[in-house]
Amino acid sequence: MNTVNYNPTPTDTSRVELSPELMNLAELMARNVHEVWSKMRMSQGWTYGPERNDVKKTHPCLVPYDELPEEEKIYDRNTSIETLKFIVVNGFEINNKDK
Repeated sequence: MNTVNYNPTPTDTSRVELSPELMNLAELMARNVHEVWSKMRMSQGWTYGPERNDVKKTHPCLVPYDELPEEEKIYDRNTSIETLKFIVVNGFEINNKDK
């Protein structure tokens, strides 16, 4: 494996603008991404701790989404937004069945 020459080339989503509805979905996705991550970590024996410690398996982000620092929420939001943009740029549509 040649990691020295690795050059990430994600799909260009810079021209995609998400509707307000999809931005709301992105926030719901961000919350769920955190819940999935938390559940996985806890199933691996991780617990809350004020500092990340891989030996003790403690992490400061093992808290409810609403209690995360804003920079952690931004990370989850950006992941969700980019996922939705990727879906759109590849020609898929997301429809709200409640509409």
